[in-house]
Amino acid sequence: MSYADSFWSILPPLLALSAAIISRKVVLSLAIGIVAGILLLAHGDLVLSGQLLGQKVISLVWREGGINHWNLSIVGFLLLLGMLTSLMSLSGASLAFGDWAIRHVKTARGARLMTVGLGILIFIDDYFNSLAVGSVSRPVTDKLKTSRAKLAYLLDSTAAPICVLMPISSWGAYIIALIGGILVSHGVTEYSAVQAFVLLIPMNFYALFAIALVMMVAYWPINLGAMKSCEQQAAKGDVGKLEVKSRTDALTPISNGSVADLLVPILALVVATFTLLLVTGAHTLIEAGKSFSILGALESTDVGLSLMGGGLIALVTALSLLARHQLSLTQVLMALWRGVKSMRPAIVILFFAWCIGSVISDLDTGQYLASLIGEQVSSQALPLMVFVLAGIMAFATGTSWGTFGIMLPIAGDMAVATDTAMMLPLMAAVLADAVFGDHCSPISDTTILSSTGAGCEHIQHVRTQLPY
Repeated sequence: MSYADSFWSILPPLLALSAAIISRKVVLSLAIGIVAGILLLAHGDLVLSGQLLGQKVISLVWREGGINHWNLSIVGFLLLLGMLTSLMSLSGASLAFGDWAIRHVKTARGARLMTVGLGILIFIDDYFNSLAVGSVSRPVTDKLKTSRAKLAYLLDSTAAPICVLMPISSWGAYIIALIGGILVSHGVTEYSAVQAFVLLIPMNFYALFAIALVMMVAYWPINLGAMKSCEQQAAKGDVGKLEVKSRTDALTPISNGSVADLLVPILALVVATFTLLLVTGAHTLIEAGKSFSILGALESTDVGLSLMGGGLIALVTALSLLARHQLSLTQVLMALWRGVKSMRPAIVILFFAWCIGSVISDLDTGQYLASLIGEQVSSQALPLMVFVLAGIMAFATGTSWGTFGIMLPIAGDMAVATDTAMMLPLMAAVLADAVFGDHCSPISDTTILSSTGAGCEHIQHVRTQLPY
């Protein structure tokens, strides 16, 4: 008896979803789903299950007689990104920008717009975004009588939405990596992983409208629900301060940092990555005997290599800027190591997500789900169904990346089983709802970091942000 394309094929993702909602532990939940799927594929044979699991794990780094270049490139980029953000924290750039802003920003509207502008500019990672922009903006918004609750909303509603729309961010790299695995699993060749990501941007309505709304709130004092009383208190001088406790092992920023330490590495990352995308794409076109075009180069580019190269150039740029501060080698190495450790949870989730995506594909889970729907539900209604399911999961678990890891493979499988043209809309529904979960769930890491970065009481942030 084959368990593929049958009722049993939905058991692994169902177990993963249920475990994630109950335990709120994403890695454990993904592991449960993987083990269940492997046992089904092996028909309960423990020896064969062990062999299959070993093959799945090895394929993450070694595939078809060679290194899994794509997976390892993405992991390398995430590690470089972690080191880069750690170095920028050490440089004292955030403090320097804050000092500059206090001298030049004179109105509450200006402070709010500055916060949103920085949130959009620092798109490389949501964690770094929330904490860095919060530390920069907090003294300015306090001085100009903007509540900490409003600051937390501004931070939260720029961090995740901008990261999910940018291909050269930690989120972008993670999503592109997942999409790449899904496309390979189903033999989709109409577009590459990076092309798919770019095509998803205009479909990610939640993220786009969240950014549009936060810009409106920054320009006009739009105060909904409990935010109104917070802003009224702030106008009287009580911004709702909550002292942010610093970790004992946190980096101590240097005192003579400059704004350039923040802006130059980010600019180097963007310019270098885009240039390498064109260079590697042009090389592929030349080898194929085709004429060069920007669109053609981007379609044929080596995304993993370009991200790695861009990240390495940005890291070298940040190190060269730090050199003038005469830091000890120990300080720099500690900062780099902390950056590596900060990415460990993301990389672990990514490996588990790749693995369960492969298992779900082998079980034809989407094929079975599509057969259940049959002709009663049109393929055009599938994104709405996925949106609701992913929204429940994202809210209950508070994890965007966990939602991506579990729901994107299911969305891809359903699209292949019903209508391949619905692949991108279904994936866009998952991406949108993952950001929704980040904004609304009180246990979301980005929600927690936004309230921390703003120095706002956490439940107050959740309560004041929900109406938006």
